Amino acid sequence: MPTLQSLVTYCDRRTRRAAFKDAPGAFNGLQVANDGRVTKIGAAVDAGLVPFQKAVAAGVDFLIVHHGMYWDMPRPLTGPVYDRIATLIQGNCALYSNHLPLDGHPEIGNNALLARQLGLRPTRPFLVRDGEAIGCIADASGSRARLRTRLEALYPRVIAIECGGATLRAVAFCSGGGGSAVPELAPAGVDTLVTGELREEFFNRAQEEKLNLYLCGHYATEVHAVKALAAELAKKFKLPWEFIATDNPL
Repeated sequence: MPTLQSLVTYCDRRTRRAAFKDAPGAFNGLQVANDGRVTKIGAAVDAGLVPFQKAVAAGVDFLIVHHGMYWDMPRPLTGPVYDRIATLIQGNCALYSNHLPLDGHPEIGNNALLARQLGLRPTRPFLVRDGEAIGCIADASGSRARLRTRLEALYPRVIAIECGGATLRAVAFCSGGGGSAVPELAPAGVDTLVTGELREEFFNRAQEEKLNLYLCGHYATEVHAVKALAAELAKKFKLPWEFIATDNPL
């Protein structure tokens, strides 16, 4: 039976966790341990009481999440915070979090997978932070109408802001929140962005800078990497795995 440490070590190395400087408090890596053994792997986008309850009910004892618990720690272990921790410990379910490394990974990262599901190949880095690329840019051909149709077939809700050219040359990808990506489009020579969500103010910027912005949902654009890592881990260690969905519409 695989050990918890063997799975954590594999995940850390595969995602190059230590190479990324993440948001303050993100704390990538093992956040909660179990008894040291793993029999089933789970993948979820967010840490939260309901995903934890679903994971435990499904027999998961190693849960990989994109958004971990420790964004604004320290926090007292009371109320909902206690309920989260108690659910994991009582269910013997370890929690492993991986944020920016799983956005930027060139093979199993959210942005590379976003590009590939549209039939595009990432050709250059985007959103480089401390020497590591979080997003990617793919050369493209054809119309933005075709891109929009593809996205609408893949995602339950797509907001299209089409103020740029009708013919594509390159598309940038930034899963989740794309606020930091928009200012970097023009310097990169790109006028089209696929992302999860944006603040209201970016509509005006799209008009002024003639940008095409496609918002497909923060949650929906970040299911890909945790699934890919869990599937790869399950294959290597010969374990079952399951995606823990929460139907988050945001």
